[in-house]
Amino acid sequence: PDDGSQPTSTTQRRAYDLLSEGFGPGFNGPLMVVVDAKDSTDPQAVFRDVGNEIKRLDDVVTVTPAAANKAGDTATITVIPGSKPSSATTEDLVHAIRDKGADVKADSDASVLVTGSTAMNIDVSQKLNDALVPYLALVVGLAFLLLIVVFRSLLVPLKAALGFLLSVMAALGAVVAVFQWGWLSGLMGVEETGPVMSMMPIFMVGVVFGLAMDYEVFLVTRMREAYVHGEKPSQAVVTGFKHGARVVTAAAVIMMAVFAGFIGSSESMVKMIGFGLAIAVFFDAFVVRMALVPAVLALLGRRAWWLPKWLDRVLPDVDVEGEGLRAASGAPGRDDDDKELVRA
Repeated sequence: PDDGSQPTSTTQRRAYDLLSEGFGPGFNGPLMVVVDAKDSTDPQAVFRDVGNEIKRLDDVVTVTPAAANKAGDTATITVIPGSKPSSATTEDLVHAIRDKGADVKADSDASVLVTGSTAMNIDVSQKLNDALVPYLALVVGLAFLLLIVVFRSLLVPLKAALGFLLSVMAALGAVVAVFQWGWLSGLMGVEETGPVMSMMPIFMVGVVFGLAMDYEVFLVTRMREAYVHGEKPSQAVVTGFKHGARVVTAAAVIMMAVFAGFIGSSESMVKMIGFGLAIAVFFDAFVVRMALVPAVLALLGRRAWWLPKWLDRVLPDVDVEGEGLRAASGAPGRDDDDKELVRA
């Protein structure tokens, strides 16, 4: 976000508004166009042609004359857009100038490059957007494999991954509704709506994933332990929920309180991150993990813990409950404790 999203009491926002009123909103984010005509026969003609081509583009307010270097083969041109730096129209203008540069390169062997803080922010946002899907696939894929080893099941890790994706989408939807559409913006102290910060999805995926998998392990490990020790699938869900829900509730409330504390910040980026993470933790803990997870496991029954025999032989044996340690030390296991209770 640019300074237009700052509170009106800050000097940055007042300066932004004064420049917008006096020269237009695009003056806050000028574009610097560099024309490299070292391989051209007539660099001056190339500079004029590039300037004239940029003037014909949409949303262009001002194009300054080309300022050449001493050698006369490279020049800079300042372009003032008609829209604010964070608008989609300005982003389209940057891409349009680069497209024109490709035509100039084909005609005169001159390179047209666009820089400046606005163009750099657009490029960084594009890089982050391109990295989101591979990053998400890597994180979710590795967790899926690890949870298969821990829970000895295929459907339970699949449910965990789908629940995590649901939590992330719900949180991003809430961020868009408040910070881009303006819903409840007054309550959240959002003075100016705008696009969602480009690093928000990447940041949210990493943090929310760690918390979501913690809550999943807290709940489902105890359910699996009860099932392995002889309880019926439906009863194992009840037993695991009874023991794990308190931990998940306490952990979620703590994290929600921490993240919600950042909503009061005057910085829009900090406010957006705090709100998004607080909503994500609330949705994941209380809707996904403590409502959807027990319901899905109860509906699946024994099928939830199904694992192909060939895969069971290949996977390493991760003793989450510590039964192997009990057996090696000669200490009574859970089955022995249950038998003692029955005799008593």
